[in-house]
Amino acid sequence: MPGKNVDPEHHEGDQTEEMKEEGSPLEPTSDSSVDVDAIADVQDEEKDAVDRELEIFQDMQRLQADFVNYRSRVERDRGAERQSAISEAIRAFLPALDDLTRAESHGDLSEGSPMAAVAQKLRAAGEKFGLVSFGAKGDHFDPELHDALVQNSNPEVTVAEVADVIEPGYKIQDRLLRPAKVAVFLPAE
Repeated sequence: MPGKNVDPEHHEGDQTEEMKEEGSPLEPTSDSSVDVDAIADVQDEEKDAVDRELEIFQDMQRLQADFVNYRSRVERDRGAERQSAISEAIRAFLPALDDLTRAESHGDLSEGSPMAAVAQKLRAAGEKFGLVSFGAKGDHFDPELHDALVQNSNPEVTVAEVADVIEPGYKIQDRLLRPAKVAVFLPAE
């Protein structure tokens, strides 16, 4: 190329020279240099923040589970305390029920009398709370449910059975309030 000022270092068509612009990926300049340590620090901070959030989330889940367990335990305990209070209140009335039962069995409470109405109301109140009377002549003797006051041998029985009920026993649902006081026939030896 005669007559032209030729730069020996510059070659036309050299793509490497064209791509070497300020900030290009081929040759980073000092102004846009990437600090690897700074990137690592930012990533560590982000990871620490995520770990803290995860830890807080797990703590919240544990607290929620603890609260649900606490609420269940309080409700269960409240029900047990209520049942215990009802049992104690009814246990205080058992002697009166026994007296009314004895009076009725002796014919002292005639149908339609005021005392018969009182006895019926007391029994209905007990039934409302699940009061059940047990212990009948001929029942199989169970030492957990019956209190044997009298024991007699009887050749006609093969297992211990209730011969007579002195005082009936009472339960509220599965809770024993008082065992039945009974006389028992034992098998003859």
